[in-house]
Amino acid sequence: MNHPAPEIARRLADNAESVCRRFLSKGHREGRYWLVGDVHNTPGRSLYVRLVASPDGRGAAGKWTDAATGDHGDLLDIIAIARGTGSMRETLEEARHFLSLPMPDPDLEPKWRRPAKAPSGTPKAAGRLFGGSVSIMNSIVQAYLSKRALTDLRDCDALRFKPGCYYRPSKKDAPGTRRAWPAMIAAVTDLDGRLTGLHRTWLDPVAIDKAPVAYPRRAMGLLLGNGVRFGAAGSVMVAGEGIETLLSLRQITPAMPAIAGLSGAHLTAIVFPPQLRRLYVARDDDPAGDAADKTLAERAAEAGIETVPLSPMLDDFNSDLRILGRDRLRVHLRAQLAAEDAVRFLLPA
Repeated sequence: MNHPAPEIARRLADNAESVCRRFLSKGHREGRYWLVGDVHNTPGRSLYVRLVASPDGRGAAGKWTDAATGDHGDLLDIIAIARGTGSMRETLEEARHFLSLPMPDPDLEPKWRRPAKAPSGTPKAAGRLFGGSVSIMNSIVQAYLSKRALTDLRDCDALRFKPGCYYRPSKKDAPGTRRAWPAMIAAVTDLDGRLTGLHRTWLDPVAIDKAPVAYPRRAMGLLLGNGVRFGAAGSVMVAGEGIETLLSLRQITPAMPAIAGLSGAHLTAIVFPPQLRRLYVARDDDPAGDAADKTLAERAAEAGIETVPLSPMLDDFNSDLRILGRDRLRVHLRAQLAAEDAVRFLLPA
């Protein structure tokens, strides 16, 4: 006996707009789509449901995608979440009730379970979100970085732009906090270039600054040992916590490969490329940064890698760049780099 789920899903798709009006009532129709914030019926535009099949046959009615998380499914998923059902049988009962279909004999209905979808924080989910993002050129991301004096963006393929990236408000966010903002998306990769996670920086399109939310920066996926990479690994590299810290240094040393660990804890655990012989460590002027630098230096020494700390003049290198300027930062870095590295990597005045 064939399982009824595919047939019921097809019937729901034939009535997709009615399903959306019932279970995603805080959304609205735009053309061929129903737009809403997410599967929990939050107001917004991140999730879209196709109401009618595309003329070329590539898009089926009743299918939905959340552009913020990369999650996708059909209308049975929407009903399951809306009604909080605990099994496929309960979901099908809800769907039959909505469609005014007769209930089957439970003894004759076959047992069937859907394969589980990948959780939203997995590398697979990160890959979907990164794949749905676009180039940062001529975007708010480029404008935001330029405002922070970060204009040389060579070897920045790890950075992308997501026009409407879902933000899940926390208890520290104000009621009614907007749930979708433009975002800078940064790929977290391993030594072989495989995507293992993402870092998101939500942006305010009016102020061209970080979005006014409690946590404008968040990471997802497998971060330990990995990082956001700029340039190909080499015998000399620079590592630090923040993306903007590394980009600030690359305004003066654009050819030096860099890796951002995204936090002190993750910075101490980065996996060293086999060819690495000298690692510059961009320090943050705080006690936590001191502890991370010490741990990283100990690990590097055990691997036969020399570490050289790089200290900012102010609180961080982006402040140095923005407030003191490129020339002063260049002079300051020259005094901290090995002589051969200053010749090799430092831009001339």
